[in-house]
Amino acid sequence: MGKQIRGLLYFFTTDIRHAFIIFWTILLSTLSVSLIAAYVLINVGETKMIFTLSIAVYIFCGFIGFLTAKERIPFSIKVGATRKNLFVSLGIFFLGLAIVKALLSNTLQLIMERMFHVETIAFIHPAQLLTNSWLTRVLIDTTVMFFILSVMFLLGLLFYKYGLFGGGSVVGVAVIVLLLGLAQGWLVDLIIDVYQSLSMMLFYQIFFIGVVLYGVSWMFLRRITIANTK
Repeated sequence: MGKQIRGLLYFFTTDIRHAFIIFWTILLSTLSVSLIAAYVLINVGETKMIFTLSIAVYIFCGFIGFLTAKERIPFSIKVGATRKNLFVSLGIFFLGLAIVKALLSNTLQLIMERMFHVETIAFIHPAQLLTNSWLTRVLIDTTVMFFILSVMFLLGLLFYKYGLFGGGSVVGVAVIVLLLGLAQGWLVDLIIDVYQSLSMMLFYQIFFIGVVLYGVSWMFLRRITIANTK
């Protein structure tokens, strides 16, 4: 069991290495261009550029979570991985990925803020609503990214197991609920209440929900096959 889990973790890590490098290459290139533009715009009126690293890494994690169900699970099963080892390995992989991405992105932001003091560029982060420290940013990003990975992995399993109709139905229901929430106003009220009572406890709760959702994925993973073509 231990050897198979280590083998699966090695496979997951090496499999996303190419996407990982491409992502950071694009992100660093974009950041470099933005920094150059910020220096150029120093003496141009009140122009100010806003840059956020968190949104980019959140989106990356969303894609990884969804594609894991479609691409990595079938291959793992083909090479003989058990469902239990897959479940354990993916949980460790998702948590590790969230931690690494949070450390890298927030360390990069810290370096940029310390080395380049440019008034025309500003980094924004959800932690600014609380205590805007490096540790707080890392904790927030880790919890949010693990939650996103769990949600998108579960969604990917639905598409993989039940096809476009099954997964699309779930997405459709979610969209309808959101639209109803906006139309009836309760969603806006909920967002306002969350904002007014914002604390680190909210992000701990988000992490807990992510753990629960990942646990739910076992219901689909335990019976999944490589011949799901519905």
